[in-house]
Amino acid sequence: MPSLQPLTFATLTHELRELHKRTQETPLFNPVFQLAHDLSRKLEAREVSLEDFSDLIAELETRSLQARADRLCNLVTPKNTSARMTGFCSDKGGFEAFREHWSHPQLHVVFTAHPTFLLTPQQTDVVAEAAGGGKSVSPVALERPEITLQYEHSRAMAAMANAQDARDAINTSLLRCAAGEWPDRWRELEPLPFRFASWVGYDMDGRTDIKWYTSIAFRLSEKAQRLSRYADRLEAIDAGHAVLDAMRKAQARTEASAKEFASDLSDHADLSAAANRLTEDNEDKLLSLAPVISQLEEQALGCEQDKAVALKALAAAMRADGLGMGLIHFRVNAKQLHNAIRSRIPGGADLDLGSQGALNALRVLVSTAEPLTANFASLAVESSTAVRQFLAMAQILKHVDADAPIRMLVAECEQPATVLAALYFAKLFGIEDKVDVSPLFETETALEHGGRFLDALLKEEAFQSYARKRGRIAIQTGFSDAGRFVGQIPASLAIERLQGRLANAMSANGLTDVAALVFNTHGEGMGRGAHPGSFKDRLEWPMSPWARRRFARAGIRLEPEASFQGGDGYLFFATPDLARATLSTIAELAPADTDPDAPTDPFYRRTDLSLDFYRAIKDEQQDHLESRTYSRAVTAFGLGLLNSTGSRVSRRQSDLSAEREMSLRQIRAIPHNAILQQLGYPVNIIAGVGSAAEGNYEDIAELLRESPRGRQIMRLVRASNALASIKTVAAYGELFNSAYWASRPYRGTEEHLARACENLAEYLITDDRNGVFRRLASRLRVDALKLHRLFDLVPDEAPHPQREEARRTIGVLQSLRLALLQHMFLKAVSVPAFSRANDISRRDVLEMVFTLRVDEALSQMRRAFPASYPVTDDFAMAETSQYPREGGEGYDAIRRDFIDPIEEAHGLNLRISTAIANMFGAHG
Repeated sequence: MPSLQPLTFATLTHELRELHKRTQETPLFNPVFQLAHDLSRKLEAREVSLEDFSDLIAELETRSLQARADRLCNLVTPKNTSARMTGFCSDKGGFEAFREHWSHPQLHVVFTAHPTFLLTPQQTDVVAEAAGGGKSVSPVALERPEITLQYEHSRAMAAMANAQDARDAINTSLLRCAAGEWPDRWRELEPLPFRFASWVGYDMDGRTDIKWYTSIAFRLSEKAQRLSRYADRLEAIDAGHAVLDAMRKAQARTEASAKEFASDLSDHADLSAAANRLTEDNEDKLLSLAPVISQLEEQALGCEQDKAVALKALAAAMRADGLGMGLIHFRVNAKQLHNAIRSRIPGGADLDLGSQGALNALRVLVSTAEPLTANFASLAVESSTAVRQFLAMAQILKHVDADAPIRMLVAECEQPATVLAALYFAKLFGIEDKVDVSPLFETETALEHGGRFLDALLKEEAFQSYARKRGRIAIQTGFSDAGRFVGQIPASLAIERLQGRLANAMSANGLTDVAALVFNTHGEGMGRGAHPGSFKDRLEWPMSPWARRRFARAGIRLEPEASFQGGDGYLFFATPDLARATLSTIAELAPADTDPDAPTDPFYRRTDLSLDFYRAIKDEQQDHLESRTYSRAVTAFGLGLLNSTGSRVSRRQSDLSAEREMSLRQIRAIPHNAILQQLGYPVNIIAGVGSAAEGNYEDIAELLRESPRGRQIMRLVRASNALASIKTVAAYGELFNSAYWASRPYRGTEEHLARACENLAEYLITDDRNGVFRRLASRLRVDALKLHRLFDLVPDEAPHPQREEARRTIGVLQSLRLALLQHMFLKAVSVPAFSRANDISRRDVLEMVFTLRVDEALSQMRRAFPASYPVTDDFAMAETSQYPREGGEGYDAIRRDFIDPIEEAHGLNLRISTAIANMFGAHG
């Protein structure tokens, strides 16, 4: 057995490299599992300790954070920010062209609450500092906060504040440039390069923990924060400005209302008092910034240049954000809207809302709807989630901000009737001129039939009238669920076609006079739509040049929108420097613009090849999804490999008996992708690409070489494959190999483990997970052989700069984890027998450990072996006793020797999970 001493990264990478050489002699040899086995033997022999593991994991955590910082730095290149800002003034093409370019958003940026709060605040800070300033990451203490909705909201607001300052810097640069170039006209410029939005605190889809008054409280707190920031900016420009006093008073009033709505308002009297104070009219109530903006613009016309620039930059911020930190997105599910609208339609309870009869009924409803007044009592008594959302929007527009539009995102929207139902409620409460209803396309069905959906919806007269009133048509595309169910590459290509169908439908129905606002909701991970190659790739992957040209050629103004999801997304805005680097990079790439006359990409011309390629990958991905082998492998450890990264529940609850048959649909998209990272192979990116080229390698390779879109696809596949390991997938299966455990002490090398190994071997005889992982690894290997044939024919344009070091780092982390899991399994089967309680047996507790429901298992063990227990000496008895001879003294030893080590090892496992996710660049 190798010495593995000292237990360092260098020692283990050297050993892993040596073990890899043995695969040339024995193809089935698994270096990752062998290193894990060697580490396990050292650990069980007490030659190394969990503390030694912890020290090494801390070193690897720092390495992974440095990799994360390097990746971020390479994407947004903070050192080039100043040059980019200066470059905005070159190639101006005249004042009108300059004004037109900068008067519409290049990108709408949405800060969402997706559960990707993987890094602690301290880790976020060191990564951001290293990425922005070029410093090395230093080790930090691990203090994971409880991730609540309030925590997520506070992090979103901090990111948005940095984004606002960065946009102000860009606007200031643009105004100064215009002043120098067009001294007589620059004051006409009203720059709007970015708009920001958030749905943190407003997304009700699948959540019951957000009260309606919680959303009102968040909106009020955002208004108060923004008023404070506006006032501070204005005071720095002109300390005696006439508007300052009114803004400060409005801020104080809003802060008071925010505190009231943040409290428990379930009591009718408390709600009435809070609502009445918010709705009463007085001089401190500020509902529109329009007069303030006009005053600042007018003042800028008559003052010296520097002050005028500052005033116009502040007016531009107000024009973009209104009375909030940004715009807000509410979100409901189509089923919630359906349930709400049925009661308004005669016979609606049994009506198929996709039928022509339902459409006719909805057309009448929308056309005849008369606005109704409502108040906060209306909100309090409303039982329908969907209607409550519309009422909340109405109250916000009446009593918080009368100008800023609100988005209504509708999940699982697959028929025009759903949108008409939303239009009805918007009209019923008098807000249809301020609400953008946006259907979400992310399921396989929605993507497959989305074109027909858009054709039908845009033919509706009511929708056409509404779109012209709003000046835009808004849709949302989702990459997480789509990538989970059809694979990331087919999902992106299907979404691209849907975007093209929207351009066609708008043109066919005479709607080229309104803008197309396309919200592409992708995450930061490769498996959820974030291309890692460059920021250009990142922007083009969800909204390709081909799709943009479809709108440009139809004469439709495109307003692209993208999400920066949760903690991973906020990292781009974690410091002022990173925020400026990020926004200046986006502005330079100009995603809202395109060349309509650019030559056609061969990928779209050679559809005889590209469509077959797409369909073959999609078929392979769907075969995996429908395969019990894949489902069982992904769910083998439940969600136990993952840290808690958000306030939203990651899966529906299930009992132990259902654990073996857990469906992938019980797990949300982000944890699904995160599990693939932890198991070592991003199946939903890589799988099927090699098989799709089989039988036609030369032609497919030629297409991918010549096509910009094809090369982009291959850059994504290569980036993912560079971090992937089929050997690691197979290694996880060996944990459940009964023969491994039966053979481990066979030669008398680990006699002290003989009983535990025997118990494990016997327990796992009927377990299916070893076979499941072997079958999955075999299937992936066959596909990978074909992929490498394709790789040989398509040059690697952007090789991973430190590919081997990254692979070795992940390999060492995986081996450490596999050793820790073995330690946990051995400790679990060694815990003395205990009685069944609450219908939970010892065998159930073992299965909890094997599926990494560790907290539940520990709770049961600690119930059986409590830390404190009564003893006879606790009582003041006059009579003596010889019974019991022993109390619970043995419980302390059981906890020390078995229970506590399981808990400690699992804590180390979760730290490894963070490090592996960092190596992949994001959580999920």
